[in-house]
Amino acid sequence: MADYFTQFSCVLDVGAADKAVAALDLFLRLCAEEEDADNPEFSGFALSLQDGPGSSILWFHDDDGQGDVEGVIRFVLRLAGELGLTGLWGFDYSHSCSRPRLEAFGGGAHVIDLSARKSIGWVSTHEWLTAALNGDDVDAVEALVA
Repeated sequence: MADYFTQFSCVLDVGAADKAVAALDLFLRLCAEEEDADNPEFSGFALSLQDGPGSSILWFHDDDGQGDVEGVIRFVLRLAGELGLTGLWGFDYSHSCSRPRLEAFGGGAHVIDLSARKSIGWVSTHEWLTAALNGDDVDAVEALVA
């Protein structure tokens, strides 16, 4: 039996230490609220301060290989609204497998417009590779708008 993994490690600078503390408080509160939920929205990643107390940089990561890319996106969009974050932010992720399996490896990236509070695009390495192998113009393969 093969085990499949989704992993990521990325940072978001929220601009001030008090905003970072508020972000951690929000994350802990949301996780506690959905502790017994069948489909938790925010439990597929860990969140901490990148450089310890006093830092404005949040570190999103996955500790067990079961990272939830969509959970990170939902939380960052919620955080953008709560803290008034602006600008663009993005992250990439990987898919891997404990055994050699076809189509079990790859990854992608997402870009979020914090000001507009929406995901503005993403790309999948698997979809790019499929397009290239089908003879499509790989330079024309663009990130898909969510």
